[in-house]
Amino acid sequence: MYWQKEYETMPREKLKELQLARLQQTVRRVYENVPFYRQKLRAAGIEPGDIKSLSDLNKLPFTTKQDLRDNYPFGLFAVPLDQVVRLHASSGTTGKPTVVGYTKNDITTWSDLMARALAMAGGTKKDVVQNAYGYGLFTGGLGIHYGAERMGATVVPVSGGNTPRQLMLMQDFGTTILTCTPSYALYLSEEMVSAGIDPRKLKLRVGIFGAEPWSERMREQLEAKLNLTALDIYGLSEVIGPGVAMECLEKKGMHIFEDHFIAEIIDPDTEEPLPYGKQGELVITSLTKEALPIIRYRTRDITVLNCSPCDCGRTFVRMQRVTGRTDDMLIIRGVNVFPSQIESVLLEFGDTEPHYLLVVDRKGALDDLEIWVELSDKFFSDKVRALEELEEKLRARILSVLGISARIKLVEPRTIPRSEGKAKRVVDKREI
Repeated sequence: MYWQKEYETMPREKLKELQLARLQQTVRRVYENVPFYRQKLRAAGIEPGDIKSLSDLNKLPFTTKQDLRDNYPFGLFAVPLDQVVRLHASSGTTGKPTVVGYTKNDITTWSDLMARALAMAGGTKKDVVQNAYGYGLFTGGLGIHYGAERMGATVVPVSGGNTPRQLMLMQDFGTTILTCTPSYALYLSEEMVSAGIDPRKLKLRVGIFGAEPWSERMREQLEAKLNLTALDIYGLSEVIGPGVAMECLEKKGMHIFEDHFIAEIIDPDTEEPLPYGKQGELVITSLTKEALPIIRYRTRDITVLNCSPCDCGRTFVRMQRVTGRTDDMLIIRGVNVFPSQIESVLLEFGDTEPHYLLVVDRKGALDDLEIWVELSDKFFSDKVRALEELEEKLRARILSVLGISARIKLVEPRTIPRSEGKAKRVVDKREI
């Protein structure tokens, strides 16, 4: 085990003392070494010595993804480039990517956090970890890889794609932990069926799935289809990569590693802090990063923080599963809708597969939502009347849960394109 009990079960008051000391160090570091932050702090009338308690965090300015883009490539680094041993970058849908750097100590910290995350999932040095996250500039693959090695596990660095090889290695190498996006895990389960592989005869025990929002019903599907325990992991490149938070075996939220990060929830519109238990946008401040310390980073991820004790004994605050992002949230006729909410409804009935596409268009002055959802193989051959009844049930349930009307289009199995990385869930024709 890679169980860091001293930190993971630290009393809250002692944890806050550690956070304050590290926050003060971080603010001083960025003030002295990063012109961008020095300018922002001065504009806000703040000097490092003004941070005397954790409540003073609210005085500090936010950092956004746009700030990283505006300072491309190395403008936010707090150390000279000759101290940076690795660069990663986000894929970025438009323009330049966001670039993040790591010192040797940063890589050590990241490896420790990922080893801690794997141990939280029950991982040990006896495990065989099949890492199907993408390697390269994306932080997922190497983040998991270094953590698994730090823990002493056997790593299979297969990366994403090449599904037949994934399945072969899973059988031949005796994979016990699978790491990938939940949508790719689902695709692997389908290909197992096609290949005649019985997941119960594999050694798979745990799946660590992240990098995209997924629902509790998706967990149920993955656990049933892959015969494993499916756990959520959270991270983002701008903060460190995967390993910011991890779900323990209690499955009651992801523990944020608060000895390295301070988490806040804000109202995304007013930017005002919200208390524990209220849903809002997650904001993270790094406490131990050297190359790219980040202050109050607006993640755009929507979640809820829970500080009640966890049965696992860890004292870190927990974040609920991310329901979506403020920047991929759909607004349909004035109603805020996240794809994961629709996914949860679709999976209630058992007659459809968890593969769907949300097609948004504008008919005249009104938004129009059509939901394409795949029928399961067993249901596809049924009578037309049964299909019409299923469409009506889905339509009524969407209206009841989300408060919006939508057209349902039932499509044949395997009609919707599969993804070996993050799944594409939305086609918004209003922007075309």
